[in-house]
Amino acid sequence: MSAGLSPAITARPGAAAFSGDALIQALPHPVVAVDGDNWIVAANGAGEEFFQAGASVLSRHELGELVPHDSPLLDLVAQARERRAPVSEYRVVIGTPRMGGERLVDIYVAPVVEADGTVAIMLHERTIAEKFDRQLTHRSAARTVTGLAHLLAHEIKNPLSGIRGAAQLLEGTVEAQDRSLAQLIRDESDRIVRLLDRMEVFSDARPVDRSPVNIHAVLHRVRQLAEHGFARHIRFAEAYDPSLPPVFGNRDQLIQVFLNLVKNAAEAIGAQAADGEIVLSTAFRPGVRVSVPGNRERISLPLEVSVRDNGPGVSEEIAASLFDPFVTTKASGSGLGLALVAKIVGDHGGVIECDSPGRGTRFRILMPVYSAPAEQAGPEEE
Repeated sequence: MSAGLSPAITARPGAAAFSGDALIQALPHPVVAVDGDNWIVAANGAGEEFFQAGASVLSRHELGELVPHDSPLLDLVAQARERRAPVSEYRVVIGTPRMGGERLVDIYVAPVVEADGTVAIMLHERTIAEKFDRQLTHRSAARTVTGLAHLLAHEIKNPLSGIRGAAQLLEGTVEAQDRSLAQLIRDESDRIVRLLDRMEVFSDARPVDRSPVNIHAVLHRVRQLAEHGFARHIRFAEAYDPSLPPVFGNRDQLIQVFLNLVKNAAEAIGAQAADGEIVLSTAFRPGVRVSVPGNRERISLPLEVSVRDNGPGVSEEIAASLFDPFVTTKASGSGLGLALVAKIVGDHGGVIECDSPGRGTRFRILMPVYSAPAEQAGPEEE
């Protein structure tokens, strides 16, 4: 924070002295300090990024200008100042147009002893933690569908085959006015079999055959398929990090994932939209690490791939369960597409999340990077 709030520290004789500013700047969480009138007097780098403004700009603002007037954050600051003791609150939603909508945070507030009336605020965004919790839920739901798929395939497919055969025989013997009914039975039997076939994909527990994959080549193929088919009426834009290392994944399955996401985006925009746009982007996001079952080491997920559209967005009612099986917004949808996407991403050791701030929807996937052995060949090229 600002000079005077954090004196220099020397750990032992002869060691180099450093100020508390260096410690605060090293924190990955937003930290700001406000004086007795709630004017911002200091902010670390994460705080500047959180509030979308530099420290010099923030210093011209009072805290109440950056958060809603009824925000719990203002009450916590007043409590910490009055009690002269730290206070905290968890899972608080704060946000303004400056910050790009609502954000879920844990708030820690403490008075600064060296400066009367000054209070330090640290915000801990829950986005990553919430996302990992959702992934565990999605994988649990996928296991439920796996068992259901086994049951349905055995108990329904065989008798369904007999029903279809009987309908096909009837079709050639009944009167013309009843033939359409026999055809309906046959078509619906075929549709149920196709649905069961799609569900059986969830029961495939074999290890994924993975190799180094150029994710930009995958996105290029997906864009080609989309522009010559279901998304020919939509404008595409790309925002790629050209230095992105290869993904450790299965190329065909990754094409299936992003083709599904792009198709969903195109359907959300609609065929009649004149300004429809889908943006494909990649970025390197170091610092995201997660523990996964079967691995003692924490896995790094620094590769971010996003599919964003300017459609109507996803309603809050289904946003939390969007990747669960049989959840869909389409009148004729099965609700298995995004569940399969979540399964494939999970099988690759990655996570997926969906944001819908107002208009538009963004699907964001975090993936592990490929670490090649010394003798391993280079990344797959297209």
